[in-house]
This record gives sequence, structure tokens and C-alpha cells, in this order.
Amino acid sequence: MKELLYLNKNMALINYSRSYYSTTDELISSDSFDQFLTAFLKDYELSNPRIYRWFTRELPLEAVKEDTKRLMKVLMVLDLHEVQHPLTTESEKLLMVVEDAYRFWRNMQRYSLIETRNREGLESSNFIEADNQYNQMILNMYRTIQQKVQGSKNRVYRQLQAGTNASFIVHKYEWNIPAEYEALRSIPFINTILLRTPLIIHTKSNKRYGMFTESKTNPVFEFVRENDEWFCFPCKVGKLLTFFYFHRDYTPSAVALSNLFELASEAECVNRKPDCIVLFGNPDHKKDTIFYHDVQHDIWVGKVSYDDVIHYFGYTKKMCLTLHNLCMMEKGWLPLHGAMINLHLKDGSTKGLVFIGDSGAGKSETIEALTSVAKDEIISSEVVFDDMGSMHLEENEIKAQGTEIGAFVRLDDLDKGTAYRDIDRSVFFNPESTNARIVIPAAPHSVVVASHDIDMVIYANNYDDKRGLRRFNNIEEAKTTFLEGKRYALGTTQEKGLSTTFFANPFGPMQKQEQCLPIFNQMFDTLFEKDIFVGEIYTCLGLPNKGDDGLKIAAEQLLEEIKK
Repeated sequence: MKELLYLNKNMALINYSRSYYSTTDELISSDSFDQFLTAFLKDYELSNPRIYRWFTRELPLEAVKEDTKRLMKVLMVLDLHEVQHPLTTESEKLLMVVEDAYRFWRNMQRYSLIETRNREGLESSNFIEADNQYNQMILNMYRTIQQKVQGSKNRVYRQLQAGTNASFIVHKYEWNIPAEYEALRSIPFINTILLRTPLIIHTKSNKRYGMFTESKTNPVFEFVRENDEWFCFPCKVGKLLTFFYFHRDYTPSAVALSNLFELASEAECVNRKPDCIVLFGNPDHKKDTIFYHDVQHDIWVGKVSYDDVIHYFGYTKKMCLTLHNLCMMEKGWLPLHGAMINLHLKDGSTKGLVFIGDSGAGKSETIEALTSVAKDEIISSEVVFDDMGSMHLEENEIKAQGTEIGAFVRLDDLDKGTAYRDIDRSVFFNPESTNARIVIPAAPHSVVVASHDIDMVIYANNYDDKRGLRRFNNIEEAKTTFLEGKRYALGTTQEKGLSTTFFANPFGPMQKQEQCLPIFNQMFDTLFEKDIFVGEIYTCLGLPNKGDDGLKIAAEQLLEEIKK
């Protein structure tokens, strides 16, 4: 990235490699701080015109900025009563400007990066220390000026993240790049990332619209690369290596990926060909959400066009998972839109439970309710996947694997204590809004990609006004229920009311139904041949008041079945 500081509405991206300041005097004198003042004053003119007019005294913008920087430098040294300036005569108004400017900065999504040009790069300890020092410098500058204008020391100090919300090291990897993908060469990869959690991200959109559709041409030929505006987050989606290329305006989504998918190491990327490539935020003015199978190079390629709506993290996550699912069906594996947990019981046994259902059906919520009611019966629980996994056969035994090391779930449907229990490691999306979400680390990658035994496969039914759990004794009835993929939409997508989706999975199986159906039949035939429990649980999440503790009733009956 060529800029020292890149500002885009409510996001700031700081390039430490171009502009790292170790003193407040350097920072105040910098072009970056000048850029910040311009953004703040333009916003302040609209948000607080009365104080803006008093502060600027009808001077030109450039003159106001220069005067502000001189006053700040003086206040870093002298007390307010020692300063001769028109603004110091009304300290209450000046204090309001100081607080509003600080709040304007903190309300931005703030990220920093360091570019390295050699294999060793910047050591992680130095990288973390550099970001820590920057945070402390911003806080000290604000606190010094604020207390001097206030005329007294604070009695309560709050150690807020005054600098950045996250920081990352980027480095250019040489990977096994086919000629058709030459436009991606030299785009830097994220090598290391630092999250300052809890991280709260506010996005312009809070739900997903439309579907991912297949393209007849490779989206890489429509890739729009302008200057140094792109980065790559290399991640492991299950066992698949995915290169997630993103436009810098979508840095918040890429940062949140580190709580969801394992960040691939340099050794796992260099001289390798990825299984999947995502081009996220491509400025082509097409509103595309498409995928393509490059058969020649065996690479699945997805493209999501630049648009305000794709700031919703669901687009980031689901495109990665769609490509994963399409790739796994090519291998004869059945993608599952669901969740899996291993319960380690006090009697020494382990039960592997798989829940299947579309968004909002209650997969994650059932697991949460089950672990709550079963706390006296289990030693521990192990999340294998929280949204997407797959079934496959190993020596005629049915097994499951996951894709994600974290969970992206609705705050509204979690047990009230869950979000707070994991708050220190979490990324929150629009926590004050409808469909508020949280990304929580859930399981080590080694657990996610291991082959796990399955003891129960359960469809999450959030629409029927019934309670508890039932087992399917008829395989055709079971297949019909799972394939119909019915659920009551809870506002996580554009859908409303009762809807159906092929196998409750619009991320691959729905688009490739003819390819998916034989795999589905093979897996469900095996489940019944092995006498593995296949059933339906009534989560009641689509009913008024969630069915008056319907989820708890379902969890209690599920526990009784497990104990049998």
C-alpha cells in the first residue's frame, strides 16, 4: 500500500512501513494527522455546526488545521493558563472539541500493517511492541491535552484501545501461479495478525442477499487491480488451501476471518497451488457473487463484486465455504450445512452428534442448550464444526470433518452468558442491531480436520409447533425431510417466512443437485444400514417466544436419548 494513511468513511488503514511515528510531535506534524484533521473537520461541520463555527472562527480549512496543530504541540508542553490563544478563553468548548475529535477517531475501524521484504521479516515480538507503542502514544497525547484543557487530573482512567483495533504483517509469497492468474502476482499475503479483542465491527449491511451462482468464464479475467489496494488472507478451510484476496476497503472482514479459519503459514503457501481462490470486493460494477471451476488447473474461483452490502461478514464466510463444498463433492464427500459436537460422558463413552439445517434453524443454539442441560452428565464437549462440515466413508465407516476453527453465530439465539464468557477473544458485528453476530474461536484446526465417528444425525426444525425430539424409522421420510431443507427464516438473509432449500445447503449442494444427490443417498443409506440415529429436533426458534423454552425441552429430550 503506497499511502501513509488510508481513510475510507469509517475505516482507517495505517501503513507502519511508510509512516511509523515514535513521538507525538512527529505524529502531529505528519501528513497522516493532517489527513485525519481534514476528515474530522468536514464531519464536524455537519454533526456540530455551532461548535464548529466557534472552533474555526471562519478561517480557511488549511489555516484551521495549521493553527490546531500548533496549539496541540504547545499544550503537550505548557499548561492551559500559560497559552495565549483565542480558543483557550472558553475551555469548556475547547474540551468538547477535544473529546469529539477523540471519539471520531475511536469510532473508526482502525487497522495497521507492516510490509516485510525478506523471509524473516519483522519478528513478531517487535511487530507487537510497535503496535503497542503506537496505541500508548495516541492515548498519552489525548490524555495530556484533555487533562490540561479540563484543568485537572482525571480520577478515573479507562485504558481504551486508542490506536488500532488490529494489526498485521504482510509479505509477498511466491506461489505456483498459472499464467492465467498473473494479475495476482506480487499481491502481499498476511503472514501474522494481531487482534485487540473484544473487537467490535460496525458494517453497512447486516444480512446476506441473493445466491452464489456458477459462471461460464473464469472470474480472474475480470479481476480489477488498481495500484496496491489488494491483500491476501491465506487460510485453511478444512483441509483445503484457500487464497482469499480482498480489496483493502474490506479489511474488517478479512481480519475477522482469523477467528474463523486457520491462517496458513508461509511454508504452506510458497510454491503451492491453492485449492480455492476468492476475489472479494472486485470493483467491476457488476454485483456478482459467482464461482467457477478451472478444470485445467483444478482451482475453484469465486468472485464477489465491490458493493456496500458485502460488508456483511456472511458474504466473506459463505463464499469460502461454497468453494470448499463444491470441491469436496468432486471428491465424493457430502457437504453438511450444520454443526457437530463430541460429548465426552462421565460413563467413559463419547457421542458424536451432527445437526443439519439452514441459517437460523437452531444448529448452534441446540448445542449450546444441550451443553447447558447436560453439564452434570458430561466431562467435556468438543466442537468439530459450527456451520459447515462434510460426511465421507472410510472403509465403509461413516465419518465427519469440519471446516472452521470458529463460530459465526447470532447473539440473539445464544445463551445469555455465552457471548460474555468468550468476550475476551471475540469479534462482534453490529452488537446493537438485529441479526447481531459474534465470531468466537471454537476448536483447534487439528480437531476440525480429524475424522470423527457419528452417533446421531439430527435435522434442526425451527418451524413446527412441536416439542422435543423424534427418530425417523422410515428412511424415505428421513431423506424427504433432509432434502426438503425447510426452515423459518429469521432475517439472516433476504428470505422471510417458511422457505425450502435443497438439503438445507445453498452453498454448493443446491447449485449442483445432480452431483450431490447420489452422494446424499449413499451416506443416508449407510446411516440406516449402520443403525445410526437419524432424527428431527424441534428448536422452536421460528415460533413466538421461541416456543416458551422449546429449545430447552428439545435439549432435555436429546440428553435422555444420548444417555440410552
